[in-house]
Amino acid sequence: MGRILAVDYGRKRTGLAVTDPAQIIANGLTTVDTHKLWEFLADYISREEVERIVVGMPVQTNGEPSDNQRNIIPFVNRWRKNYPDIPVVEWDERFTSVLAHRTMLDAGLHKMARRNKALVDEISATIILQSYMESLR
Repeated sequence: MGRILAVDYGRKRTGLAVTDPAQIIANGLTTVDTHKLWEFLADYISREEVERIVVGMPVQTNGEPSDNQRNIIPFVNRWRKNYPDIPVVEWDERFTSVLAHRTMLDAGLHKMARRNKALVDEISATIILQSYMESLR
């Protein structure tokens, strides 16, 4: 059984989270500058077995696609072309940034740590992955 990799794609930074090989626990992996994302993913996939990826798709509260989807769809299409044997799942990521900030507050992180946008992106990816995993149960 391979890992499930979650992607919180952003124009500047992309948060990543991953399961353990048994797909029981979701953990934050890292945040990568988006212009270095493909290089990072190729390296990661060469070292770890990835069964599928889950990409957060931003949706407005009314269910309509958000403007940021135009940045994410080319990533998803390129993934499907480059890695046809690793399926991609598009996942509703509504409110993940809000939940990430709440998680940081609940964890007692100081104000400066909560301003760390890279940490917010990584936590958001973890929330996306955890939500997806819960839907499988």
